Amino acid sequence: MKETKHYKALVSTLLLLTLLAAAAGALAAAPQPTVESNRAAIELVQTHANYVWTLVAAALVFFMQAGFAMVEAGFTRAKNTVNIMMKNMMDFSIGSLVFWAVGFGLMFGATNTGFFGTTDFFLSGWKGPDGDQWLLAFWMFQVVFAGTAATIVSGAMAERTKFVAYLCYSLFICGFIYPVFGSWAWGSLFNGNGWLEGLGFIDFAGSTVVHSVGAWCALAGAIILGPRTGKYGKNGEVRAIPGHNIPLATLGVFILWLGWFGFNPGSTTTADTSIAMIFVNTNQAAAAGALSAMITSWILFKKPEIGMTLNGALAGLVSITAGCANVTPGSSIVIGLAAGVLVVFSVLFIDHKLKIDDPVGAVSVHGVCGAWGTLAAGLFNMGGASVKIITTQLIGIGACFAWSFGTAFLLFKLIDAMVGLRVSPEEELEGLDIQEHGGHAYNDFQVIN
Repeated sequence: MKETKHYKALVSTLLLLTLLAAAAGALAAAPQPTVESNRAAIELVQTHANYVWTLVAAALVFFMQAGFAMVEAGFTRAKNTVNIMMKNMMDFSIGSLVFWAVGFGLMFGATNTGFFGTTDFFLSGWKGPDGDQWLLAFWMFQVVFAGTAATIVSGAMAERTKFVAYLCYSLFICGFIYPVFGSWAWGSLFNGNGWLEGLGFIDFAGSTVVHSVGAWCALAGAIILGPRTGKYGKNGEVRAIPGHNIPLATLGVFILWLGWFGFNPGSTTTADTSIAMIFVNTNQAAAAGALSAMITSWILFKKPEIGMTLNGALAGLVSITAGCANVTPGSSIVIGLAAGVLVVFSVLFIDHKLKIDDPVGAVSVHGVCGAWGTLAAGLFNMGGASVKIITTQLIGIGACFAWSFGTAFLLFKLIDAMVGLRVSPEEELEGLDIQEHGGHAYNDFQVIN
């Protein structure tokens, strides 16, 4: 028995020595780490992190579609809820397809003019599994931005627009109006070199590129459509048309607030420490906007009004989007505070003075506060403001309005002539849910017109 135990121990020892020798040989034969190989390994980890962060941020921005749907539905009447949901579903669906086919190439394709891209249509720059995989990640992040620009229009034109007309203008906004202006400001993010970029235009995540483009298109549509039936009396008096579900609208705002943590920090497309300040700036501007809008409404209406407060939070988010990467957290609070006050007076001015019916305040939130935020990005620039920077910001704001409002106005006129833009008075009275979609959002409840 002792000899057997000694034999087993000897065999085990020899086996262990053999394994150690083999491992030592393998280590000796393996290439030794160098500065260059270590650098390549570190870069690979960073690259993978960039992919993950960019796609997670894209998912957060995509979820903003749900937020917009809830805000718009909550601020409008129950009889039009299905229509609101359908429009938010289809503007992203149509937008995804047309941005793949045309929009991305116009926005980010190579260009010698600085006005629009001429390559990468149908994602032709991607050559399959062995091609440029970053193109796919970058496209995914950008298509959710295109969807945001289109869905802004939905709220301002709610409760009286033909569904087929909405499908037409969503396609055109995602495929042409938004991408062309985007190429002016952001073209060099991929292949191009936009003329506004060349001037030094600051709009990090899209106060103007995304939000104002959508808002000025919405303004053109609201003007051509005219107000909802019953919104204004014979003598011009303003009649409130309350939304049917404020809890839904509030939840929508919180979802949008969450999504903005992908919208702004995700625009780095890089997983690094820079996103921390952008997160903080985004949050502080929203909080400040909600607070100042509430106080302003309290002073004006003698009550802290919920609709204005919700729009104040969104106004703060829109206004910080341009400068989120180049202003301090303290400045972001100032920017948000100003936006909260501005959005209240803008809503009242557009509604009461201009007599333009915007059911959700989209033009004020995304257009007026988008312009303010773009200007503020220059005024509060950490590197210092200058006449040149401010002038460039004003040029960008003006160019956006001229392009977006002008092209959208022509588009809506054309759609109105071809298929009609507005539903009939009878359809509007009964509600678009039944007339356009054949059903109610709340089948177990009586919907009061």
